[in-house]
Amino acid sequence: MHFSIPETETRAGDGGAAAYVAYNIHVNGVLHCRVRYSQLLGLHEQLRKEYGANVVPAFPPKKIFTLTPAEVEQRREQLEKYMQAVRQDPTLGGSETFNSFLRKAQQETQQIPTEEVVLEVLLSNGQKVKVTILTSDQTEDVLEAVASKLDLPDDLVGYFSLFLVRETKDGAFSFVRKLQEFELPYVSVTSLHNPEFQIILRKSYWDSAYDDDVMEHRVGLNLLYAQTVSDIEHGWILVNKEQHRQLKSLQEKVSKKEFIRLAQTLKYYGYLKFDPCVTDFPEKGCHVVVSAGNNELNFQVRLPNEQIKEGSFKVTRMRCWRVTSSVPMSNGPSGSSPGKSEVKLELAFEYLMSKDRLQWVTITSPQAIMLSICLQSMVDELMVKKSGGSIRKMFRRRVNGALRRSDSQQAVKSPPLLDSPDASREPMAKLSSKLTSVSLRGISHSSSANDVGANDFHGNYAFEGIGDEDL
Repeated sequence: MHFSIPETETRAGDGGAAAYVAYNIHVNGVLHCRVRYSQLLGLHEQLRKEYGANVVPAFPPKKIFTLTPAEVEQRREQLEKYMQAVRQDPTLGGSETFNSFLRKAQQETQQIPTEEVVLEVLLSNGQKVKVTILTSDQTEDVLEAVASKLDLPDDLVGYFSLFLVRETKDGAFSFVRKLQEFELPYVSVTSLHNPEFQIILRKSYWDSAYDDDVMEHRVGLNLLYAQTVSDIEHGWILVNKEQHRQLKSLQEKVSKKEFIRLAQTLKYYGYLKFDPCVTDFPEKGCHVVVSAGNNELNFQVRLPNEQIKEGSFKVTRMRCWRVTSSVPMSNGPSGSSPGKSEVKLELAFEYLMSKDRLQWVTITSPQAIMLSICLQSMVDELMVKKSGGSIRKMFRRRVNGALRRSDSQQAVKSPPLLDSPDASREPMAKLSSKLTSVSLRGISHSSSANDVGANDFHGNYAFEGIGDEDL
């Protein structure tokens, strides 16, 4: 998590006004929640009670007197390190105590009361699924409600996730981020106050071998088919004229499994394509389109001489990676929106270029956190596969979760026939983000220089399996 300088708010107290410091938790530059030191201390004490003092990291101590500006900054840094340590601990960071704290704080900050509402969730073919939920329902609850409405089997729900998307001018969708366990989907989408933002259901795994599990059931097959058609139409999957003719023929015959089988053989099937950004490979300042899939990051780099070169970095040859942020601080008043500061995000990974040579490669992109999430989920899948584990178990929903079944199930409609391929169409996919990197930052009353957040550093367990034969 990345903190920036906290803002100071004034709160009325006995005998006059009393000022207190609030810390703003941001996700990808958008305000998630605002919390006080006392609330974070309460979280710390609850974690200690549940997991023991030897597991939970040390918490910044209380101060008797009012903090000086220097002490405020020192506490900010200490809280930043504390929250990073908690989030990156597999037990603490994934705990219900930690996630429910963030969910409750999100709802309180956005001042959205708990009540029953109807939420629209999009499918890849543009179909809308309406589900009745509570505003306080977490991501897993909403995902289960959508699955129930579609009649998707329980053991297939974990193969799918909910994503926040934004509608683009041409009617397509740009992916913003994957919704996480620490947030309330209804609050997340409505707090943006923009109808362009919506929630969409998509598959959440990388290995196309798991398509077989999904295609075992009619609803799973229809969802995967609709997503594949959509990805081809958006240009994320490369199709030549002959392949397009074959796909259209299969679509006319409603041969969905055969359609998917053919699509699986095409370039970039199962990849997520990110917005154009900048990299320092092979030299600084190169424009690049990054795609994530097939256990690699694919680079299409435009060199300074306008030449286009393509190459891939395999996740099994990345020793580690990190996300860094620098936050330009606002000079505006304390009431200005903290979500509008531009955050410069970078993903850097250390790559095994040859047997004895490691080199850092940096991508500067607003989607750096989502890129990190993609890498982590690829590693997770690889480790499950290497250990002989089951992807079904990896994606299993919680056992005691209450499942609300709807009386009227909603069928997944088939998408329209494919349009002719348009070579001029720009590939569009924008996928952001999980919160292994929740960022916490605030706005200072005084003008200040850039605040460089601490690294969100990830070691790669899958790197250990590399041998000479892989090089």
